[in-house]
Amino acid sequence: MAQLGKSGRHQVVVIGSGFGALFGTKALRRADADVTVIARTGHHLFQPLLYQVATGILSEGEIAPSTREVLAHQDNARVLLGEVTEIDLAARTVTSHVLGRATVTPYDSLLVAAGSGQSYFGHDEFAEFAPGMKSIDDALELRGRIFGAFELAELGAAEGEDVADLLTFVVVGAGPTGVEMAGQIAELARRTLRRDFRAINTLQARVVLVDAAGQVLPPFGETLGAKTRVQLEKLGVEVLLGAMVTDVTGRGLVVQYKDGRTEWIAAATKVWAAGVQASSLTRTLSQQSGAPVDRSGRIRVNPDLTLPGYPEVFVVGDMIDLDHLPGVAQVAIQGGKYAAAEIERRLSGRPPQKPFHYFDKGDLATISRFRAVARIGKLRLTGFVAWLLWLGVHLVYLTGFKNRFTALGHWAVSFIGRGRSERTATEQQIFGRLALTRLEGGAAGLVSGNDVPGPDPEVAARRRQELEEQALAEIRLTDSGERGQPTR
Repeated sequence: MAQLGKSGRHQVVVIGSGFGALFGTKALRRADADVTVIARTGHHLFQPLLYQVATGILSEGEIAPSTREVLAHQDNARVLLGEVTEIDLAARTVTSHVLGRATVTPYDSLLVAAGSGQSYFGHDEFAEFAPGMKSIDDALELRGRIFGAFELAELGAAEGEDVADLLTFVVVGAGPTGVEMAGQIAELARRTLRRDFRAINTLQARVVLVDAAGQVLPPFGETLGAKTRVQLEKLGVEVLLGAMVTDVTGRGLVVQYKDGRTEWIAAATKVWAAGVQASSLTRTLSQQSGAPVDRSGRIRVNPDLTLPGYPEVFVVGDMIDLDHLPGVAQVAIQGGKYAAAEIERRLSGRPPQKPFHYFDKGDLATISRFRAVARIGKLRLTGFVAWLLWLGVHLVYLTGFKNRFTALGHWAVSFIGRGRSERTATEQQIFGRLALTRLEGGAAGLVSGNDVPGPDPEVAARRRQELEEQALAEIRLTDSGERGQPTR
């Protein structure tokens, strides 16, 4: 086990390479401190655009630049590859692993920005058949599944087979990611691919958006949610609300409605965009500090984003439970900058800042080309104006001029023309991760949906109520303006 020694300078360790970690690290560029970034991947992922990698619009490099390249000119920062498995608050050390190699890194200040992963609500076996949308691996696997389904349908139709299941695409979760994914798959079938096949008519592809909640886009409020549903249905997307997924197999999934009836949807391609779970590091921090975690695994932090009892430890982004803050990029960005400023103030002997206050810049989501919805304060925008706003904001926040330039070119090809620049799909993208999981003996990767027992009715009813309550709470927080307001 390697242990990295300390210099005479203040040591800041940053866990993660997402928005909170990257913006926090960059904000410390002039600090009298050494900054060590530890992350399980070597890239900074612009997660809001993952669905465009999955549907062939952008390449993975355009939304995931190398973290080392981004920080190359910041002399006081270094990057270590490794998955953090242990944080010792008493000893002030972080232990990370990569390919069996363990590294222990000491810290004086710690910024935990490890983000969140996909939640399958206790059914991790669903992941084998319905990949999430949280990583480059997810997006590439989904790209292979989506384009591969059309290819297999062409082969089957040429032999006179029924290929309805291959031309059925189900997206689970009607939040921003689910809405954007369903809209792009519909555009693929109805616009991009309509002239590319001979045995199948891609216009007949079925795109289904499923959610246990009672409306689309709960965080955007009731009005925009209703308008979004109308626009999706105009694209040909079937929107099934109040429908909870209870089983997923390789051939399809089962949804259960409020009245107890169930429906089987035969679909070869499923996308899971239904829930998130904070990094498991919150449990580690909770066990040592006593700070509580909520149902999504988020940990309660002080108003200055520090861990109760450990003022040298900051937690930001999707991992925190504070003031009903949403799990969006802006919360992580502002939290990372706030933590960095507080560390600098301590080093220079200045008084602390006021408690963290989130400035809500609004929410944006695309429905299809030239169609989007935007919530900015009390302003509600839809259609082309909202889409232009979405375009500008995403160009600004893409990291690096090169990525902005190439992304703009690919958007022009996809939105003005019919093409998709990144349609390459391989079997390795689809099956590689599954094979690797099985090689390592992962139990979740070996569980077949066909062997999973049916859901317990009481558990299913309780979970449905939780999802409905969560959606109603999101709507209330948005429409009442309570989001981001201090709760204590």
